[in-house]
Amino acid sequence: MTTDRLDQPAVLVLEDGRTSHGRAYGALGTTFGEAVFSTGMSGYQETLTDPSYHRQVVIMTAPHIGNTGMNDEDGESSRIWVSGYVVRDPSRISSNWRATRGLEDQLRDQGIVGISGVDTRALTRHLRERGAMRVGIFSGAAALRTPAELLAEVQASPEMAGADLTGDVSTARAYVVPAVGERRFTVAAIDLGIKSMTPHQMALRGIEVHVMPARSTTEEIMAVRPDGVFFSNGPGDPATADHAVSVMTDLLAARIPVFGICFGNQVLGRALGLGTYKLRYGHRGINQPVQDLATGRVAVTAHNHGFAVDAPRTGDFDTPFGRARVSHVCLNDDVVEGLRCLDVPAFSVRYHPEAAAGPHDADYLFDEFTQLMAERQVG
Repeated sequence: MTTDRLDQPAVLVLEDGRTSHGRAYGALGTTFGEAVFSTGMSGYQETLTDPSYHRQVVIMTAPHIGNTGMNDEDGESSRIWVSGYVVRDPSRISSNWRATRGLEDQLRDQGIVGISGVDTRALTRHLRERGAMRVGIFSGAAALRTPAELLAEVQASPEMAGADLTGDVSTARAYVVPAVGERRFTVAAIDLGIKSMTPHQMALRGIEVHVMPARSTTEEIMAVRPDGVFFSNGPGDPATADHAVSVMTDLLAARIPVFGICFGNQVLGRALGLGTYKLRYGHRGINQPVQDLATGRVAVTAHNHGFAVDAPRTGDFDTPFGRARVSHVCLNDDVVEGLRCLDVPAFSVRYHPEAAAGPHDADYLFDEFTQLMAERQVG
């Protein structure tokens, strides 16, 4: 950590005018995004490298961040995706046998503007009461401008509602993650912002995964002769995902097994004729309780979503592809967290069973996807 950087002023400005003064952390400069909070005390490397956090400024509620540094194994992608990073007490040293560099060094090297020394718990409470909103971080010389100038820039920055961001984070060309051991199935994974742990979880179950760009056509997907198709997590507003919804519609009509996570859950919802809406402050971080309505089982899960599907919480409902039902709900606020089709082989969840940093209560869903493909092969 460079002490001269900690001597540089920084200021965080929310779009409602709330301002927090601190010290520069990471790169110097200016950044904007949607202010969201994450309550986990660990797993910050996975959060930073999750493409779903593209154009979001992450506020770490827990006060002490960075003590385990950064390593070469735990990244969910090849780069940091957050637009900005907010911590209270950054660790002065990294102490972990796998660490190869410090957190601030990585932020600085990748141009991520951050701020330290602010009350992140107070900011979290503010966002819970007022809802997610735009934010700007200004450090170094940029922090010395007038409050009115800084607020005006924040209020002029893009909003998350209506943002089409999957193209920013998707792979440019298809690649293959081979199965571990004997290959049992082939899956086409549509990369809307996929995390590396997702194909890894599938590969462990004997699945060869063809990760494909977000704009892949139905014909390109079917050319790999998939036993099933996966729609990944990703950033932005699902109301903009018309191409992915069109492809999903084709797959449902062809009765190809489909599994969606996070953004993929909302793509399935739209293909079934359901609407989506923006949550007040979203679900972020770990330890979110989700109930499986079929079994009553409660899983402690990891979340990162600011939008949800609007669907009936009880009973079956009709869709263009037969009956469907809500399969999971969040026990904190009754938000829909999963969908299951009853007449075509498709299901989805809004949370993250692939969460590398945990919790791992829900990774059984990958086994359900495997079973769905096995049943189709037998049929």
